[in-house]
Amino acid sequence: MDTGIPDKHYLRIGEVSHVTGLPASVLRYWETEFEFLRPKKSSTGQRLYTKKDIEQVTEIKKLLYAEKLTIEGARKRLEVRKRYHKPEQPPETLAVLLQEVKGELKALRDLLQ
Repeated sequence: MDTGIPDKHYLRIGEVSHVTGLPASVLRYWETEFEFLRPKKSSTGQRLYTKKDIEQVTEIKKLLYAEKLTIEGARKRLEVRKRYHKPEQPPETLAVLLQEVKGELKALRDLLQ
């Protein structure tokens, strides 16, 4: 599958900007808003993005632009995905996940009463 990402270990912010269609200023801003998005920096201070970083940027872009979530909403969505889609564990069934969410919501309701 061709992702459009050049076959390099690291890409500079300008290259990532070109690949994702996002201005460099947006990429830098997202680094402050999403704690997991922390590209390495070269000795000259240039940001060096890995393919994983670019995939994360693409996911954030989809959540913010296509699904119209706020930054806070995107953060929460990504946290839920991280929590329930761990590669070392088999994915939980939808029914089990819904039961857990239902239990958490009931606990929150009880706290608010």
